[in-house]
Amino acid sequence: MSPTWRNILLVGAIIFLVGGALSLVNLSEPKTLDVGTFVSHVQAGKVKEIVIEDQKLKVTLTDDSQVVVAKESSESLSSLLKNYGVDPEKARGIKTTVKQATGIGYWAGAVLPTVIPFLLIFGLMFFFFRQVQGQNNRAMSFGQSTARETDKGKKDKITFADVAGDKEAKQELEEVVEFLKSPDKFVKLGAKIPRGVLLMGAPGTGKTLLARAVAGEADVPFFHMSGSEFVEMFVGVGASRVRDLFAKAKKNAPCIVFIDEIDAVGRQRGAGLGGSHDEREQTLNQILVEMDGFEPNLGVIVIAATNRPDVLDPALLRPGRFDRRVMLDLPDINDREAILQIHAKNKPLAKDVSIRQLAERTPGFSGADLGNLMNEGAILAARRNQTDVRMTDLIESIEKVMLGPERRSHLMNEEERKITAFHEGGHALVAHLEPHMDPVQKVSIISRGRAAGYTIRLPMEDKHMRNKEEYTEDLAVMLGGYAAEKIFFGQVTTGASNDMQQATKLAKSMVTQWGMSDVMGPRVYGERADMIFLGREITESRDYSESRAEKIDQEVDALINHGLVAATKFINEHKDAMQRIADHLMKHETIERHEFAKVVGMPPANAKNIISGTSQE
Repeated sequence: MSPTWRNILLVGAIIFLVGGALSLVNLSEPKTLDVGTFVSHVQAGKVKEIVIEDQKLKVTLTDDSQVVVAKESSESLSSLLKNYGVDPEKARGIKTTVKQATGIGYWAGAVLPTVIPFLLIFGLMFFFFRQVQGQNNRAMSFGQSTARETDKGKKDKITFADVAGDKEAKQELEEVVEFLKSPDKFVKLGAKIPRGVLLMGAPGTGKTLLARAVAGEADVPFFHMSGSEFVEMFVGVGASRVRDLFAKAKKNAPCIVFIDEIDAVGRQRGAGLGGSHDEREQTLNQILVEMDGFEPNLGVIVIAATNRPDVLDPALLRPGRFDRRVMLDLPDINDREAILQIHAKNKPLAKDVSIRQLAERTPGFSGADLGNLMNEGAILAARRNQTDVRMTDLIESIEKVMLGPERRSHLMNEEERKITAFHEGGHALVAHLEPHMDPVQKVSIISRGRAAGYTIRLPMEDKHMRNKEEYTEDLAVMLGGYAAEKIFFGQVTTGASNDMQQATKLAKSMVTQWGMSDVMGPRVYGERADMIFLGREITESRDYSESRAEKIDQEVDALINHGLVAATKFINEHKDAMQRIADHLMKHETIERHEFAKVVGMPPANAKNIISGTSQE
């Protein structure tokens, strides 16, 4: 139902209720008598009291009932009774009171019955004119900015103390806040206020959270808006909103403007399907002019966030517009510990909870993942009717965030459970025996997400670079499940499909992207092209000959075959250990790190956060 019809029904209901109330009032009025009956009551001695009110007589009878008698305004009660021949002695025995009408009562009784209908009519007309005017105003306000100003006095504001990790990013933004608070300190040394700060990083690394912290720290107006809010279906709306936004900002300078997901309007020009007339490109042009154009833009700092800096227009990234580019990386182990401490503040943790161990078990997690981990742990504890959050809840939440919830209702037959046990055991055994691989943290044949089983390996320390030998061992671990199925069952199942996809992708990257092939040499093969308008990578231009393509295929095959040979060798040499792993999984469904070495019968070699899973087709 449209708002107009909803308002019409509301007004109609109000009129109906008012009319009903007035009708009830009228129904409660005393009974009206004619003059003749009233005179007969007086003569019969049935009248107890008379109250004279202008043209009405309010009569109380001896049985305490009340009636109303209408008389002429020019005629008094005594003359009325005399004209009807009532004995004066009987009239004198009745208590008589004269009640004068007040000024307000007189005017209310005389004027309101006439005025109220006109007031209702004019009220309805005014209401509907306001509705029409509001629609016109909204139509004309398309070009106005929808930026919201952050309330300085709100109690639950976020500050830099609430943001863990990202030390360099916080330092850059703290300087911006300090520049706005005490600019003289910088101006004395000839420093100029930066025009813009671009926050770049993977999703969940805290870009928007840092901007909210700036809003909490800055003692200046803070306007925030999403990049998608600039563009509408009408031509020119985006550019108009940009002008309006910066006009507001200049009036409140010094101030900060935050644009979230700026890649929605800041993508490289000339690559879209609209050409130079694309509405998004016109919006970007206006942003470029407002940030650093012909007119000075002093005291307005623009902070923008994006996880796709590679698609932004070069003109947007030049000095004078976004002077600073702040990269937000995934947190290391110390940062993860600090982030977990923040998210654990309002949660009752059991004594067995170790935040450090949780940080060690979550490499590759972003700040958002860690917050989700703590929240899932609290939800799990509540579902179990516990009074605190325990370590087992949080460890289970790690696996839920990484792989998805358990699917115990997804029942496999005995043959499928056996194949899955050997498959996951193959991954785990090869990872346990390879010299540069990470220790096996957990092996399970319980279904999670899309995986029928999974093997988790976690690194002993954070690493940022890896060499060819480590990647070659990774290939062997990925194909460990394939090799185990082939050795123990003589054939492979669809459970190895995801492993083969990952192994092929890794081997191809080693050859074509990272220069890890002695035959192909230190060169990148294949130039990837982004379709900017669609926002995703869909093409790869081949910048090499057919003979090179054949050699690339041969090198990829060689790397994959080398990994398969290594995995097959390990499993053939340790069939007894493989059988023990599979038997334990069939009986208990899960093997934890502390008992895995006992089941295998030999100490581990090393560790990394890679999950090899048995996919389901």
